[in-house]
Amino acid sequence: MDQVSLVIILLAALLIPLIMAKFKINSLPTAVMEIIVGIVIGPSVFNFVNTSDLISQLSTIGVIVLLFLSGLEIDFSLFKKRRTALTPLEQKNAVNTPKYSPVRLSVYAYSTIIVLSLLLAAAFKVSGLFSDFWLAAILFGTISLGIVIAALKEQELLSKAFGQTILLISVFGELVPMMGLTLYASVYGSNSQSLWLLLLILAVAALLLLRFKPFFRFYQNINKSTTQLDIRLAFFLIVTMVTVAESVGAENILGAFVAGIVLKLLNPSETTRERLDAIGYGFFIPIFFITTGVDLNLRTLLTSGKTLLLIPLFFLAYMVAKIGGYWVLKLRFKQANALAGTALTATTMTMVLAVLRVAKSMKTITSDQSGAFLLAALLTCVISPLIFNKFYSAEKEDLVKTAVHFIGASLSTVPVAQQLRKGWYDVSMYTNHPENYQTYHAQVPVTLMENFTAQDLQDHGVFDTDILVLGHIDAERNYELAKAAKAYGVRRIIVRFEDRNVLNEHEDELRELGVEVYNTPEANITLLRALIESPSTLLLLNDTENSIYEVRVLNHLYTDVQIKNLQFAQDITISQVIRNRKLIAPNGNTTIMYGDRLIFTGNKQTAAQIRQALATAN
Repeated sequence: MDQVSLVIILLAALLIPLIMAKFKINSLPTAVMEIIVGIVIGPSVFNFVNTSDLISQLSTIGVIVLLFLSGLEIDFSLFKKRRTALTPLEQKNAVNTPKYSPVRLSVYAYSTIIVLSLLLAAAFKVSGLFSDFWLAAILFGTISLGIVIAALKEQELLSKAFGQTILLISVFGELVPMMGLTLYASVYGSNSQSLWLLLLILAVAALLLLRFKPFFRFYQNINKSTTQLDIRLAFFLIVTMVTVAESVGAENILGAFVAGIVLKLLNPSETTRERLDAIGYGFFIPIFFITTGVDLNLRTLLTSGKTLLLIPLFFLAYMVAKIGGYWVLKLRFKQANALAGTALTATTMTMVLAVLRVAKSMKTITSDQSGAFLLAALLTCVISPLIFNKFYSAEKEDLVKTAVHFIGASLSTVPVAQQLRKGWYDVSMYTNHPENYQTYHAQVPVTLMENFTAQDLQDHGVFDTDILVLGHIDAERNYELAKAAKAYGVRRIIVRFEDRNVLNEHEDELRELGVEVYNTPEANITLLRALIESPSTLLLLNDTENSIYEVRVLNHLYTDVQIKNLQFAQDITISQVIRNRKLIAPNGNTTIMYGDRLIFTGNKQTAAQIRQALATAN
């Protein structure tokens, strides 16, 4: 019988996305549909499935994997300290710079959620409707990060200020209740240890991070299909952190969440994340959501008058707890979008399920109360996305340009900077030579610095950029700064080496780090050879209508798609695909993968827009 119930659950998990695609059900998250189907096939309706020990164990693994993947979703670069000193260009455009950053808005918004959650919990306690003040406050303050991310991805908002703000609010809505649940279980749980032992979780997480960070790149280099070292490492982190969490009296979901954060800080490849998503959302997580619906016996719940009263009250509490975010979001975004964002943050399910699971194990909540909280959360997942999709419309945001910082102002860098400023780039230059500053500062934004040490550049925000060009004449200094910038986290680094001897000594090391290097004499030789062997090269370089472009594909809308099926396939010609540092000669059937670098030619006006679309992280 256990096997039959599991087969039915797995069949339901297979059919749900197919049916949703067939009937174009886009307004409801898949997780919500899985819970609804679980209710239908469970004791509430047809009673096809009953929860067994096997299914319960798989469901427990599902919630652990879900919280692990939630920790893996946090984008810590959003919390990265940005420079405070403005470049001349920024000073000129300061009037157009938004006053409220996504981080500041998210902190303000979630602060209102904390206050309102506490007030609502107090109201329920005073009225006698629900007496556990802290548990209610934790539940009202939860937000479903997974559902919010799915909604933002569908609207291509994760790379925009609005999407980043809502994402950060949701991160707080999962992280803060997680911490609150841990403290709650430590204080009121019968098997809890001393609170200070919870610090062991962070200590073990830090130890794992420091232990595996130097070797993670090595793992990626030797990884292959028969070893899957990155996946083995991921599950080692999960089991280790879950074991530590349970050993100190915390909940296993906290350990899983911290394990996801550790792996995120190890900077796994996109392929690693996709395989982990496949394992989680392909097997364990659907079992968890469907089993949650099976465990909801509506026949019993809906016969209780108090439960029927609590469901709409809990639903209103979930919504009202988030309403303060509306006035915070209005500080930067238009009213309709502030309303849409507020509604989306009212979506709650994942952490509610986890909190209720813990509360029931601690026997601090009745089955009727748990069912009321869960059904109210289910209503938020149905109504909130509908409100979001109804009211959201594109924001008129400032053009987000790619930041390029040049170290060294000279005849070889200034002309390049001048041309880049006309396109999709925000360019700043830095020099430590007063005479160069005097010569070039009127032509491009140049900042004069006394020293070019790594610490000075970091303090002045020079490393806070998308692309760093080390064009200084001193090759050894460029080498040292390239390593420091890579350690700081600069995404792309281009280094000039005039001295071939220095380049020979460090080239392999820098390329291993992902640093791009060039030597001016060799570049000139390569160009001359190209002109001799391919005379049309000069025609293409001088063409005022068309040009050559390279772009890294970061938008998931264009991944796993054949070139012939790209919506702009007729507007550009893709000549090369670079994948894992290997050149691929493409044709119409070539499938574009995440992280591919495309070299293509096209009209300068349309190609720039296509390039931005492909490179927009989503």
